[in-house]
Amino acid sequence: MVPGYLQTRRLAFRPSISSEQTSCFSWSKGPLSAFWQTPSGLSCAFLLRSGFRHDYSTIKKGLIGGVLQRWLPFWKVLPSPQRKSGALSEPFSPDCSIWPGGGVTTFVALYDYESRTASDLTFKKGERLQIINNTEGDWWLARSLTTGESGYIPSNYVAPSDSIQAEEWYFGKITRRDSERLLLSLQNRRGTFLVRESETTKGAYCLSVLDYDNTKGLNVKHYKIRKLDSGGFYITSRTQFSSLQQLVYHYHKHADGLCHCLTEVCPMLKPQTQGLARDAWEISRESLHLDLKLGQGCFGEVWMGTWNGTTRVAIKTLKTGTMSPEAFLQEAQVMKKLRHEKLVQLYAVVSEEPIYIVTEYMSQGSLLDFLKGDTGKLLRLPQLVDMASQIAAGMAYVERMNYVHRDLRAANILVGDNLACKVADFGLARLIEDNEYTARQGAKFPIKWTAPEAALYGRFTIKSDVWSFGVLLTELATKGRVPYPGMVNREVLDQVERGYRMPCPAECPASMHELMLTCWRKDAEERPTFEYLQGFLEDYFTSTEPQYQPGENL
Repeated sequence: MVPGYLQTRRLAFRPSISSEQTSCFSWSKGPLSAFWQTPSGLSCAFLLRSGFRHDYSTIKKGLIGGVLQRWLPFWKVLPSPQRKSGALSEPFSPDCSIWPGGGVTTFVALYDYESRTASDLTFKKGERLQIINNTEGDWWLARSLTTGESGYIPSNYVAPSDSIQAEEWYFGKITRRDSERLLLSLQNRRGTFLVRESETTKGAYCLSVLDYDNTKGLNVKHYKIRKLDSGGFYITSRTQFSSLQQLVYHYHKHADGLCHCLTEVCPMLKPQTQGLARDAWEISRESLHLDLKLGQGCFGEVWMGTWNGTTRVAIKTLKTGTMSPEAFLQEAQVMKKLRHEKLVQLYAVVSEEPIYIVTEYMSQGSLLDFLKGDTGKLLRLPQLVDMASQIAAGMAYVERMNYVHRDLRAANILVGDNLACKVADFGLARLIEDNEYTARQGAKFPIKWTAPEAALYGRFTIKSDVWSFGVLLTELATKGRVPYPGMVNREVLDQVERGYRMPCPAECPASMHELMLTCWRKDAEERPTFEYLQGFLEDYFTSTEPQYQPGENL
């Protein structure tokens, strides 16, 4: 076999690569190879930090550039003029990056990010980045064009530089209700706006604008942005634009029929990263610091804590014997794949007893405690309905994923800033091994929230979750009162079996109580879906209003 030819040029700020070698060469930070030309392509052996390992494989000639690009991520790989099977590597030019599979692009940071581990990359909003490797899921290897430093970044914190996703005013796939929540909840002024994808028309967009009038006070107007076959955009056909950027610029300068000219972009909340960091799933107990105890239950405690000295998290500690570590780890693998903006994200686990469950931190704690607190007591019906709709949205996702919560109640809903609600602890109830719980009628079992078929026969389904949601609605309406006041668990079960249902709470609209009653139908299949509940609650105050402002009247 004839050695292949690889010429390299050393970079002062990059790992040392010896120059002008033709067989084997060394690199301190990753795989480095010896190449041999063969009739069918190229064979290689590569060196890892752990020592030399032969891994002979045949690579088609056309693929060698892509293979080398992954092995030499800080170098731009080009075909070699000397030998067809060789390659020439040069430093990246500052205005491009190579995607595995081809293509040249740069990305822009949408938010600030502070590194959490030694392998992360710190960057600021607006910084331009080269993506070196985007094949590892939620965390990409990137290089900052500002600092020259490299490391892993959360992929949902960046967007292609020249794309609409990089525009500060573009909010992507958020719902109409979420856009209203953002525009109304952040003390914005009239004319604050955002652009989002249309929920009803594929390929169209929506301009959502904060308005004010003496009758309604602050309210949000929605204008559908339609797309021309030629690629242009318009709200009204008499005023057309070649890009969304031009449309936004025009209405920023002139109201031109809108309720108000566009004044400023709605602040965008920084999203949660997908996981704590790259390869941070099963973590060591020593990497966690328990800072402040937030609560205690039958099976453990909840703490505000810090991971790796850098990242605020919530930590649920489970008492030894609460559940099998093996069963928990298996279930956690499923739970971590459930990703939705209305579900509390599972970040990481300590899988040896005592089990630790690490999740995103929600600043206002459990919904139950929040409702009983000073802020909760001041909540009015529109805010309570909005919180219910958020919970229904999270559960509608659980429904679509064919999963079951099993313990849906206000204590297992967490509240963040701006009354954001997220569903927590989904699926864990199935794993509890405590006899007082598994008996289903013991003191630790939440009988008052549990559908009769689940309490009596263990038939837990998404429809038994719907029953629990109806009970949760009473918790919202009564600001955290225990359901079925004055009744003990055994009495509740007997009365419900006989057809008893809780009456309408004080100051609760009859239409909301009717919704509760549909959730408590004896036949589980007659109960509504969470998709229906979400739609009902999101449209509770808007069903008589037009979805969009009429563009042709502008």
